[in-house]
This record gives sequence, structure tokens and C-alpha cells, in this order.
Amino acid sequence: MDNRPIGFFDSGVGGLSVLIEAQKILPNESIIFLADQKYVPYGGKTKEELVDRVGKAMDFFVKMDVKAVVFACNTATVYTINEMRERFSLPIIGTVPVVKVLARITKSGKTAVFSTPATAKSPYLSELINKFAPGIEVKKIGGSNLEELVEKGNLENSEIERVLNEILPPLVEGGVDAIALSCTHYPFLKDKIQKIVGEKVSVVDSGGAVSRRLLEVLTNNKALASEKKLEKYYTTGDKERFEVVASELMERKIEAEQVDL
Repeated sequence: MDNRPIGFFDSGVGGLSVLIEAQKILPNESIIFLADQKYVPYGGKTKEELVDRVGKAMDFFVKMDVKAVVFACNTATVYTINEMRERFSLPIIGTVPVVKVLARITKSGKTAVFSTPATAKSPYLSELINKFAPGIEVKKIGGSNLEELVEKGNLENSEIERVLNEILPPLVEGGVDAIALSCTHYPFLKDKIQKIVGEKVSVVDSGGAVSRRLLEVLTNNKALASEKKLEKYYTTGDKERFEVVASELMERKIEAEQVDL
């Protein structure tokens, strides 16, 4: 048993979608959630900038004595996880596009990964597609500005509807029958996305897979907690803004602390 907390990290509030899934199967675990909102969005940053920011987050988690870290951010994962695993001895669980799931569930052989622009153009994603979806058409679609819109917390913003209605219908018209939401902000828009693409198109995300992998790692390391001792939230951005948006998305009151990294 190990009652130390687990660190969850994202550029902003999107990672809360992964945390929600993790808490369903690991209710006894203490958690520390860090949102790097001073530097959001990550989707337009260079690899060097991302390695710098994620490295600072990892230093923070080491100081907080966490037993594992979840990168609840696709962009941070695909650009930095290899470097972070070399630099830090902590178990790091990444969030990657569920390409293998797309290949398994598609009937038309036409699928799409819907992510930030940075993830869409990453070599890591191309490698996943080549490895797990040979013979499957996987369109790589970057959702420009969606990450920032979700960060504002108003999911009824008409601009969200405009962006989704611009991107999604052409995919359906092109025969896509399975879409992976590959930015952790996007699961908060899943109902809207499903409504636009229709029930014949499967819409999947990484939250469940990441949570099951976390459970597996903790079990193998004999590091499961016997009781939950803390749940703390930190942001490098505006504390009050984070609290309002996180409370809305989590559907319960969330209090946070501001931290400089």
C-alpha cells in the first residue's frame, strides 16, 4: 500500500476529464491536479517549449512526493513523455490518441483523430497510426481554438458550435464512422460532437484507457492506496477563474491554489 498522492497534469482544465474517469475506478487515491494555465494553450507550442514546461511540472510533483504522474494532456504526452521518463524515475502514464480502438471499431475503414493542431502534426501520432491502424484511413484533424474556448468554461459558447459544425460534417460526409477525441478538453464537448455526427458514428476518448493503465501500474507496483487523504488543485494561472470553470466541469465545488513554476 502507498497512500501518497497521484499527480495529474494538463495545460488547463481539460485534464479534469481524465481525472473524472480515474476517480471512478480509483476512489481511494489521493490526487494533486496541476493546470499550467499561465501557458495554455499547449497546442501551438514548440517541442522545446513543451519540454521546458512539463519538466517544471515534474519538478513540482517530485517536491510534492507523488507516487505516479498522469499526463492528462495529449500534446504534452506525444512531445515530452520519452524525455520525462528518461529524466525522472516516477511512473508516468501518458494520454495518447486511441488509434487502436479506432482500428477495432470502424466498419467503413475511415476514421479520424480530432486533436489540437500540435498533436495532429506530431510524429508520435503518425507512428501510432502506422503501428496500430495499418490499412485504416485515419484523418488527422486539428481543432484550432477549441482548447481555449473550453478553458473559458462556457460550453454553450456559439463559437464552439461554429468550429464543430465547420470541422465535423465533412468527416461524416467522407464516410468516417469513428472519431477519437484526442485532446483532453474535448470530452467535455462529447455530447455536442455526438449530436453533430449522429449516432452511427462512434466517438471515443482516452480517459477510460488511461485510468485502467494507471490502475494496472499501481497494482503491479503494489502502490494502491488504502484510504484517500487529500485532493488538491493548483494552477499557474488565475486561481479564481480555475475554481469557477473546474467547479462547473466537475459539477461540485473546487478550490485551488496558485503556484509559480
